[in-house]
Amino acid sequence: MDISKIRVALDGPSGAGKSTVAKILAEKMGYVYVDTGALYRTVGLYAMENGVAKDDERGIIALLESIDVRLTYENGEQHVLLCGCDVGGKIRTPEASMYASAVSKIPEVRAYLLDLQKKIAEKGGVVMDGRDIGTVIMPDAEIKVFMTATPEERARRRLKELIEKGENVTFDEVLADMIQRDKNDSERAAAPLKPADDAVMFINDGYDAEGSADYIIDLIRKKTNTQ
Repeated sequence: MDISKIRVALDGPSGAGKSTVAKILAEKMGYVYVDTGALYRTVGLYAMENGVAKDDERGIIALLESIDVRLTYENGEQHVLLCGCDVGGKIRTPEASMYASAVSKIPEVRAYLLDLQKKIAEKGGVVMDGRDIGTVIMPDAEIKVFMTATPEERARRRLKELIEKGENVTFDEVLADMIQRDKNDSERAAAPLKPADDAVMFINDGYDAEGSADYIIDLIRKKTNTQ
């Protein structure tokens, strides 16, 4: 098995550190990193900026006719373009997170983004993180990991990220948002958050991002019989 063509599906709840770990993993292994959550955040941002409520499914579906979401890669980093504009900073706020959770429940939104993700996955040598990568986007991925941590640990991590970005939020607010997102993601009708049947369960309390990435790299090397 060619280690350079391995596809890694990294699923788990919000705040598990998936994006950070996936970036480190991709850099160490020479893979392309795809932050699928950023795509849903971008659709949510578009709805928010157009004054459509996050529970207005018909309104959000109508917006799909005018939205243009694209991924570009510069110096190995992913950039998400919304109608030609890089929205990397705007999509990471708590409000954008709640919109992302809401729009990801809508089958029409998932169908809109599905083809884009599958085309990238076909090439191999890719790391994708999200909620349904191992179950829907890359069900035949060679490595599937469901990475999680306690809600409190995930809230602490997310709070640190938000404070570093200048957001004025409290731990209790972030924890409440985390618990609500877990509920929304696990109960939605379209591709609910759940591990693939053959996924490795990885509870990473006590691991830093480097350690988590190394844990997955060890899985890859065992799968490909390389050291």
